[in-house]
Amino acid sequence: MVTLLLVRHAIAEPRGEAWPDDALRPLSEKGEERMRDIATRLLALDETATVVLTSPLARAVETARILAGIWTPAPNVVILDALGPGHAPSALADALKEFEGVARVALVGHEPDLGQFAAWLTGARHPLPFKKGGVARIDVASLKTLRDGQLVWFATPKILRAGP
Repeated sequence: MVTLLLVRHAIAEPRGEAWPDDALRPLSEKGEERMRDIATRLLALDETATVVLTSPLARAVETARILAGIWTPAPNVVILDALGPGHAPSALADALKEFEGVARVALVGHEPDLGQFAAWLTGARHPLPFKKGGVARIDVASLKTLRDGQLVWFATPKILRAGP
């Protein structure tokens, strides 16, 4: 069994003149702070990963690095182009085959792609609506055969930051 933690990137700086290249738009201070809280909570719940795969966009990479900086043991962070915006779920599934043998994988990405991938994994009719910093756990039999995933839990960032 493989555990997938699907994580939408944290709150980023607003789009606009300050960030004309959306790919370079970083997390906001509030986003960083909230993601540290979420990462700490996931660690306390023993919901971490041994590898964190991330979209190449700055806000996702920063989110992945926050997770890796708090989780112990610290997971490797790997940029995966298929987690960038606009990739079909099947393209992401193909890219994940390279990580067969890893038991716990976190995927940091964007909406609507992350929600569509979650639906594709579980056979849901509609995408799961990930808020910024939202996380879902989906268990699959293998990274080679990703269909028939089981949604174990799905939490908003507010729930994750609330604590026990």
